[in-house]
Amino acid sequence: VTTAIKKLKELKIDALLLNGDTIDCHALSRWVKDPKKRDFAFELSMFKDMMDAFKKHLKCKIYFKIGNHEARYQKFLIEKAGELIGVEEFEFENILKARAEGIDVIASNRFMKLNDLNGIHGHEYIGGAIAPVNVARGLYLRAKTSAFQGHNHQTSEHSEPNINGKVVTCWSVACLCELHPDYMPLNKHHHGFAHIITDRNGDFEVFNKRIVNGKVR
Repeated sequence: VTTAIKKLKELKIDALLLNGDTIDCHALSRWVKDPKKRDFAFELSMFKDMMDAFKKHLKCKIYFKIGNHEARYQKFLIEKAGELIGVEEFEFENILKARAEGIDVIASNRFMKLNDLNGIHGHEYIGGAIAPVNVARGLYLRAKTSAFQGHNHQTSEHSEPNINGKVVTCWSVACLCELHPDYMPLNKHHHGFAHIITDRNGDFEVFNKRIVNGKVR
């Protein structure tokens, strides 16, 4: 995260998109929980500290996409305390905004548009976008248009021209989190982020970056 902040500060970005799973909601998961690991209150405290760092160093608009891990909160509330649904103080968006004033929250199953580039977290497709070649190709086979996603914690790119010669490209973006969680100790995860430049004509450029040994590549 520190490496990403340093590079994004150099790039002078005007908006930051946190594309899902920023908060793990480990203790609220339906999976087996390790009682020695972080609880929900601690995660929210970490979230506030991280938002304060982003605001201090980047000084830009922040968008927060709900990923499948944050969606655990709503499922937990429905299953364990459904009577609290609709109470403002317990709405997840309000919990976030109480710790990061001014952020825009994007709903779990809502896709995003950055000019002609589409964006999702990656859990919106049932079964995800995993493909034998790479995640980006899997996203291409599902989206059929230029798009990016996170979710799989890998950097990949896939391009194909359509019948009219227009090139369609999809990207999967790496992560800024723990690389070897208990539920998946062996994987293809690595650190990284994407820098996206848009203009008023609808065009865009995507620079899909990896972080290796503390350096952006």
